[in-house]
Amino acid sequence: MARVLVVEDDPDIRQLVELRLRGLGHRVVSAGSGPEALTVIAERGAPEVVVLDVAMPGMTGLEVLRTLRTLPEHAHLPAIFLSARVRPEDIAAGEELGAIYLTKPFVVSALAGAIEKALTASVEAAAGW
Repeated sequence: MARVLVVEDDPDIRQLVELRLRGLGHRVVSAGSGPEALTVIAERGAPEVVVLDVAMPGMTGLEVLRTLRTLPEHAHLPAIFLSARVRPEDIAAGEELGAIYLTKPFVVSALAGAIEKALTASVEAAAGW
């Protein structure tokens, strides 16, 4: 299973996502803010996939992923946005960054499928498919 970084400012939702992902066998680390997520990645290395909320105070999930995309070692980090924001411009911005966009409330099977899809796309991209 995958190493997953969950970035969510709401502690209840963060805990729920962590529990669901661990229940699927993933190894999960979490961060409560964008800057904390960047620190976790700097200290522990990149996860295999990152799950981000869009609307967070201080630094949005979109800003976190844009920052990561500027670093060559994280330019292709598989990412999933899990957000209550359903504005077309947010969805388009997430997809432009190469991320999968899911909305809250979420279904565990949809999140599991998105993780699998993101990981598969990452492997295929690395292999030059």
